[in-house]
Amino acid sequence: MHDTNLLEDQPIAWTPTPKIIERAQLTKFMRQIGVSTWDELYVYSINDVEKFTEEVIKFLDIKFDPPYEKLLDTSDGIEFPQWFTASKAETRPVGSVPHAGLNITTMCLDRWQTDEMKDQPAVIWEGEDGAEETLSYEQLLIDVEKCAAGLRANDLGKGDAIGIHLPMIPETVVALLAINRIGAIAVPVFSGYGVEAIASRMDAVGAKALFAASGFSRRGKLVNSIFPSIQAAGKCPAVKMVFLVGSKQLATHRVSGLPPRPIRPDERVSDVEQAAARHKILEFMALSEEEKAEYRRKKEVESNRNRDEFFGKMKELGVPEEKIAEIIEQMVHQPSGIGSISMGVYDIVHVTNDHPFKVVRWTQLVNREPDNTVSHSKVEPTSAEDPLIILYTSGTTGKPKGIAHTHASFPIKAAQDMAFGTDVGKGTRISWYTDIGWMMGPWLIYGALINGATICIYDGAPDYPTPDRMWEFCAKHKVEVLGISPTLVRSLSARESERPASAGGTNSTVEVVSGTEALLPPAHAGGSDKRTPPHGCHDLSHLRIFASTGEPWNPAPWWWLFEKVGDSKVPIINYSGGTEISGGILMGNPLLPIKPCSFPAPCPGMDVDILDENGKPVAPGKVGELVIKQPWIGMARGFWQEKERYLDTYWRRFKNIWVHGDWAMRDADGHWFILGRSDDTLKVAGKRVGPAEVESILVSHPSVVEAAVIGVPDELKGTAMVGFCVLSGISPQRRGDAEPEKAETLAAGSVSNSCDDDLVAELKSLVARDMGKPLTPSKIHFVSALPKTRNAKVMRRVIRAAYLGEDPGDLSALEDPAAVDEIMRMR
Repeated sequence: MHDTNLLEDQPIAWTPTPKIIERAQLTKFMRQIGVSTWDELYVYSINDVEKFTEEVIKFLDIKFDPPYEKLLDTSDGIEFPQWFTASKAETRPVGSVPHAGLNITTMCLDRWQTDEMKDQPAVIWEGEDGAEETLSYEQLLIDVEKCAAGLRANDLGKGDAIGIHLPMIPETVVALLAINRIGAIAVPVFSGYGVEAIASRMDAVGAKALFAASGFSRRGKLVNSIFPSIQAAGKCPAVKMVFLVGSKQLATHRVSGLPPRPIRPDERVSDVEQAAARHKILEFMALSEEEKAEYRRKKEVESNRNRDEFFGKMKELGVPEEKIAEIIEQMVHQPSGIGSISMGVYDIVHVTNDHPFKVVRWTQLVNREPDNTVSHSKVEPTSAEDPLIILYTSGTTGKPKGIAHTHASFPIKAAQDMAFGTDVGKGTRISWYTDIGWMMGPWLIYGALINGATICIYDGAPDYPTPDRMWEFCAKHKVEVLGISPTLVRSLSARESERPASAGGTNSTVEVVSGTEALLPPAHAGGSDKRTPPHGCHDLSHLRIFASTGEPWNPAPWWWLFEKVGDSKVPIINYSGGTEISGGILMGNPLLPIKPCSFPAPCPGMDVDILDENGKPVAPGKVGELVIKQPWIGMARGFWQEKERYLDTYWRRFKNIWVHGDWAMRDADGHWFILGRSDDTLKVAGKRVGPAEVESILVSHPSVVEAAVIGVPDELKGTAMVGFCVLSGISPQRRGDAEPEKAETLAAGSVSNSCDDDLVAELKSLVARDMGKPLTPSKIHFVSALPKTRNAKVMRRVIRAAYLGEDPGDLSALEDPAAVDEIMRMR
């Protein structure tokens, strides 16, 4: 009954109880401003945006020094409003508009150094291998101040751009806040990016330094992340140093020693050995010139000693001296990490840089000797509108955009949405499965710390080594709010029959039921013949809110998360907006009933509407462009050094109206639905249709896990739809996990047997039934993965270009580039 795809016909699935309403942060805010209903609150928030924002700042207890005199001034145009202007501001550059003073790190850290809060956990981290680390608010401030002092000691300061290429570890939180604390600009990039993706972003902002990691673990394997960082830094003349954070997994996977000789090309080199060798190389690069010279001297002495010993042993074995000399000559000139220094691994990647830069280890950065002549620990005075962070979009619609945000924009909007939408306050434990390079990474850090909450970070694959890994993490750390994407939910629900970890279930047994493995509860848990799914093996009673963003839902996985995991008691707070918004345009909240896949309302303070192609509001049930009609605190302060592109992208379709680029619809009950990007819209046989509508129908079939629909030229219809489906049993994350025969069929993109022909017919019939025969896809291909960004956005632009043999454009954000090659072979 829950596979229906007519989103506007969905029933109310969750209604808040009086207890939930009473405890909500949003209820406290409503009492602060003197309203008693949601409708009154929303009208209040858009009737006077300036007054509403002022009340939000009061609720979040944000302090300005010096204070602002006028919060919002749009006299120069709505596209670039002035925020928090003041008659004087000590931090302003000569000739600029004066703004109130605010360094947002004081609101994240300093104000929580009280007896009540300083010992509370600010960050709880767990790695894929089970390693853990917790930082209290007091310890986090200490670490941030140490890091900030180290940055200043390396001649970095206000206005300097500093990149962050790190996984989600405690040092990432420290680095972000330390950069902001000295008035510098953070430029986080996705931890899995390659050389060109990192270099293009660092070069565009003129970054002077880059934080990098030695490596990190994914699915039990050490990922090489340092060489992309090092090579990217070498391509950016402005980068003068790389701050190297050691791999937390290296401590767990420590090897006793390196091989005593270079490894031959035909020998297999383990991940651990390569990681250890890289670590040695980077340790060498971090040495001073004097230390490097001493290292070379010692290595030369050691090499001579080893050579003499080798020569003696070979001579004892009767090997001719000329042959021994030839062997030694070959060994000396084999490739090595740096110059003639052997790091123990033969095929290590060469370190070559286009320009010199300094490598500073994390321990050197944060544990430097204090300089009594200079104060390195004080907070840099910054204005509310000084640049704080540049966030690059994933490039789903072309060239990535550098979104500029300030101390008073992104963090305040993040904290507002987190408090009002996901009900986060002091002590709340919130986790969001994300990356520092995506908007939700910084959103999680700023929003949680401003609210006095606890950031719970899981750094690893969410379903490794067993499907219940995420649920185990949530139970262990008593997570209350969990941010999870629809793509991940689809993947986890598809693995329900797999055996979970033994958290509380070490005596679990597996039996075969109709050919499927079914988990039986352990004996001490009152085992019976009732199957226990992965999430059922853990105590998730602390979970009170699911949250989701990044892509549209389909009903079936939504219902699985709500009914199965949440026991029909935990609301799913849908959240949609973007990097340019600093958070949400539409969002659920604890006060409003929720329909599957929907948004009960806009975020407070967001004056939102749905317009037709002529700029007129559409009626309920009609699809149109999602727009914003008034400024909001988190709006982008433009694209970094691309003013005209910013205006072209959002402001020049309708006068004084922000056009976000999403298709949206309101149903008769006032619930909102996002139906995909408007630039993905198809016009088939004269009828306009959003891909998400058709994709939702395709994934309602039990054999389909994911789907994407594109439009291609067609002589009769003008545009014909082509569908691409990932079938259950073929993991989107793990190409090659399928049986070889099935993988070959999928890779070929062919429908080669009667079973697949029948499935294609079934899928077309489903679409024809719900959308009408003219809107039936002309072709359906089965693939092993869809081209998606690492934050789970399907790149239809790339799918279409690959299928038609056109240039797909920027692919740096792709999760799996091989997915593009697979589609190209279908032409």
